[in-house]
Amino acid sequence: IAEQLASERVKRVVILSERPGDYSLVKLPTIAEVQDRRMLMKVQEELRDTAGVTAIIYDQTCAAEKRRRRKRGKLEDPDLRVFINDAVCEGCGDCSVQSNCVSVEPLETEFGRKRKINQSTCNKDYSCVQGFCPSFVSVRGANPRKSKLGTGTLEGAGLPSLPMPTVPGFDAEFEDYNILVTGIGGTGVLTVGAILGMAAHLEGKASSVLDMTGLAQKGGSVLSHVRLAAKASKLRSPRIVTGRANALLACDSVVAASQDAIDLLRSDRTAAVINSTLTPVADFVRNKDINFQELSVQKQLDNATQASKRYRLPAQSIASALMGDSIATNLFILGFAWQKGLVPLQLDSIENAIRLNGVAVDGNLRTFFWGRMAAHDMSAVEALLKDTSTAAVAEPATLDTMIASRKAHLTAYQNAALAERYEAFVRRAAEADTKLGGNGQFAMAVAKNYSKLLAYKDEYETARLYSTPAFKEKLAAQFDGSYRLSLHLAPPLLPGKDKATGRPKKREFGPWIFTALSLMAKLKGLRGTAFDIFGY
Repeated sequence: IAEQLASERVKRVVILSERPGDYSLVKLPTIAEVQDRRMLMKVQEELRDTAGVTAIIYDQTCAAEKRRRRKRGKLEDPDLRVFINDAVCEGCGDCSVQSNCVSVEPLETEFGRKRKINQSTCNKDYSCVQGFCPSFVSVRGANPRKSKLGTGTLEGAGLPSLPMPTVPGFDAEFEDYNILVTGIGGTGVLTVGAILGMAAHLEGKASSVLDMTGLAQKGGSVLSHVRLAAKASKLRSPRIVTGRANALLACDSVVAASQDAIDLLRSDRTAAVINSTLTPVADFVRNKDINFQELSVQKQLDNATQASKRYRLPAQSIASALMGDSIATNLFILGFAWQKGLVPLQLDSIENAIRLNGVAVDGNLRTFFWGRMAAHDMSAVEALLKDTSTAAVAEPATLDTMIASRKAHLTAYQNAALAERYEAFVRRAAEADTKLGGNGQFAMAVAKNYSKLLAYKDEYETARLYSTPAFKEKLAAQFDGSYRLSLHLAPPLLPGKDKATGRPKKREFGPWIFTALSLMAKLKGLRGTAFDIFGY
């Protein structure tokens, strides 16, 4: 490509690559040069100011394709995962800006919205680490934690026996059955449609599967129209006709609430299994404080589906805890729907279709089983997962609970005197709010933001938050194995600027840094005194 551009008299060509070293033995035309892909913005600015025609060649395998190849053993899978210490994270969103990645997801906590890495969808690009923040931890030698019963033996688990549900027949009026599957690209939505189509074929039934994917390779909306009938002549259109969906498998509720999907549903016809786990929309990358309109999405789906056959469950959270991978969500929902009698196919046909698919057969069969078990006895499944829950604590909703929460935090941050100072000031703000006829919002705003002002994250606080038992517990809840940790920091005392961003250069510090941080945390009493070396 560079040679062709040179022959066309392009003035300058820059090849940006994730592995620029691969070009060391490649002969390129004199107008071409190779740089690291991280230099994209700087190169764009340079070429903008260069007279004549210029070109950028961006050399990188599609990130979603990399993930697929790694799962199939066709591409090396780096033994490195990234974890965000949400206690250190300030929710600024710079990691999303640097990576433009939808696997950096929101995490609602006691201290507001932070960030987390979705380990199942992460493409191991690692550009999020360049976010100017000390909360990023590299984890080597780890695997996502999963329930031992999720993929292991079920003997002695005390699970109830699974009854066989009544398999529904085709629609009496139209002699067909329509299933709408909604989800996001890169999560296996199309596989559900393929399995249902093959299962119908194995039973000698007619099927039509139309996948509406658009720009959905990863993170975009996907709608799969699955139509089943006894005869092909009953399937005149590959699309589900307006208001004719018999069942909705909402693997992603936001996509299910889109107008394209809602038009196919009807409140007196459509049964629904809805994944209530929030998957952030792509706009979250650009807007860190976006409102996900969860209540609006829920209302849309409630108005368009049958109340008596509507099942809402945190399918992604449960499937991830059981199988260690959120990709299991869609087959989990299919298993749930089948057990509830919403799929007009036999169990053997679906299981054989999963086997014929030939990908992660044992895991997919087990996921389908867990979906069935959840439909039959959700409490039994939840009991197995009681020790794997990592649900975040919600932000305090009342002034008293907010004060209590922040006082505990400030005491740990510095001492009880600082916590008492905080409470006194907030109480004064609350009194002023009441006298002026306020509704309490002013007092809550003071309570929330004054604690941030008092407990700014300096070196001592960052060290303390990496030395708490809570940090180790969160790591252990997410990862298995004998793993090694390292931190990505940009100490202002060390020289060097990042060529791509112009910021202080981030460096990776090995396991020894945690010992140093635990010692530094004990010196918090020096904060603000003449002996505070970080105060100068």
